[in-house]
This record gives sequence, structure tokens and C-alpha cells, in this order.
Amino acid sequence: MAVEKIEAYFSAYNMAEQIIEFDVSSATVELAAKALNCAPERIAKTLSFKLKKSDRILLIVAAGDAKVDNAKYKQTFNERALMLKPDEVEAKIGHPVGGVCPFAINEGVEVFLDESLQRFETVFPACGSPQSAIELTIPQLETCAQTTNWVNVCKGWN
Repeated sequence: MAVEKIEAYFSAYNMAEQIIEFDVSSATVELAAKALNCAPERIAKTLSFKLKKSDRILLIVAAGDAKVDNAKYKQTFNERALMLKPDEVEAKIGHPVGGVCPFAINEGVEVFLDESLQRFETVFPACGSPQSAIELTIPQLETCAQTTNWVNVCKGWN
């Protein structure tokens, strides 16, 4: 069901046929890189957070080798990083853990792209299930994810 939702979403961009489905799990950066036979850093992982003060839900899409830097996150969002609990993710975002992506998400969820992605021509975000992905250029990702803004909240990649 999740992939069908993403296929319908990407139909609006004439890109539904670009979705890749695997016979194996791609639920983690390592598994996705293995399934795609690419470098782990090219996996565009989608991390889900909530801002307690405002009740905002947000996604940060970052390179597979990047880690959230708490100080940078706090400087950007004015509070400490608080990831959604696994049992909250599907209800708040619209996709299950392992398939979280910035496409066809619940209304009101904001999407931010981390600068760690800008060093690549193409990246591979998930497509709503723990056995799917799509290869997108950075401009395609920015458009298809309906990005709120670019941020610099990660470390370990540069």
C-alpha cells in the first residue's frame, strides 16, 4: 500500500516508473546501499523529529554518512533534537519506519534538506516502504520533496 501511495504521488511528476522495488530489505542506510550497489553516503536518509515548543513535525533528509549535530540542530530550530519514537512515526509522518521518505507525507509535516546532500549529483531516498527507493537529482529531490528549506544540521560527512 505504501509504495502505491508513492507511485500515485510520483505520477504527478511523470516519475512513477523510476521507483525501484527490492526483494530484500532497504530499511537502513547499509541495507539500501547493498541493495542498490552504491556508496552508503548516497542514500538519502529521512529522519523524523518533533519540536516540543510548537508541536511541529519535521523531516530532515541527509546523506547516509551524516549524523545530526545537536548543537547545529538547536541553533537552527531553537530547541534540542527530539526524534519521533518508532511507534509515533507512521501516524505522524504517513510512512513506516524503514520506509520514511519526504514524499506523500501527512499534511503539515515540514521537509528540510541537509547540506550534506549537495555534494552528490544523484541520491537514493526511500519510497514509503522498507523495500523501495528512487534515484533523484538534487533539484528533483528538492522539488519532489516540496522542501521547506536547506539546513546545515549534520556532521561527520565533510
